[in-house]
Amino acid sequence: MFIRQALLAAVALLLLAAFSQARAAGSQPTVLVLGDSLSAGYGMSEQESWVSLLRDRLAAEGYGYAVVNASLTGDTTGSGLKRLPRSLTLHRPAIVIIELGGNDGLRGTPIKVMRDNLAEMIELSRAAGAEVILAGMQIPTNYGSSYTAAFTAVYPELAKLYRVDLVEFFLERVALDMDLMQPDGIHPTAAAQPLLLDNVWPVLKKKLKKVPDLFSSTVRK
Repeated sequence: MFIRQALLAAVALLLLAAFSQARAAGSQPTVLVLGDSLSAGYGMSEQESWVSLLRDRLAAEGYGYAVVNASLTGDTTGSGLKRLPRSLTLHRPAIVIIELGGNDGLRGTPIKVMRDNLAEMIELSRAAGAEVILAGMQIPTNYGSSYTAAFTAVYPELAKLYRVDLVEFFLERVALDMDLMQPDGIHPTAAAQPLLLDNVWPVLKKKLKKVPDLFSSTVRK
């Protein structure tokens, strides 16, 4: 009888621990990064990407946030818009970082198309209850100065219109430093990833709240 009761008690404790852990994970707010190869860690290991470094920094500074990297190499604002609804439903993020548009610019996508896609992503994220951060991009003058200027202006215009926070230029301090760029001249190296995180961090930090570790508090009780 004693052995049976002890086994039942042990099983109960295991179930309680599993439940508490699941509860903690389910209650943990999420930062969703929707981006292209610049956030997908192109040409490096996943652990070296700025998104992975963000996950580490959030943990180190005591922010109880999960980070989901929904970035895809080669992604455009059009394909990102198609993917976003499922990510919002699946992860229910508290914060969405939109890092898209660079591939649109390199392909000469009409500015209105890119702008409308980004606007709809902002609206969808807001409708899902998420805060939005827009990562601004700049491109070379391949398609002429008028197109380049109009492209660059999209990000601050949308940030002002929708009152969302803006990372003015995601590749600041990186894009023009060839030592920080891969041989293709488009993708940053692993050494550049901390700088990319530093470009995002001041904007993101304003939206973060300290979240207690529910699992740890349950165990302490």
